Amino acid sequence: MQDPQFYLVMAAAALVALAMVTAGMLTAWRGWLSLKQQQMSLAGGMTEADLAPAPSATQRIEIADLKERIKKLEAIAAGVDL
Repeated sequence: MQDPQFYLVMAAAALVALAMVTAGMLTAWRGWLSLKQQQMSLAGGMTEADLAPAPSATQRIEIADLKERIKKLEAIAAGVDL
C-alpha cells in the first residue's frame, strides 16, 4: 500500500490544476464580455437584426412566392374556391 503523503500530493496537484483551469476560464469569460460590450458600444444600440444585410431580389421573390402558396393552402383548408 502506498503512503498517505502520495494521496495528499495528488489531491493538492488536482486542486491546483482545477484552480488554474478555473482562472483561465474566468479570464476568457471576462474577455468575451468585454468584446461583446465593445461591439454593442460600436453598434450604437442597434440590434443584430438591424445589422443583418437586406435580402436580395431573388430571396424576396422566393418569400413572396412562399407567402402566396401559404395563402392558397389556407384557402383550401378553409374550403374557399379560388
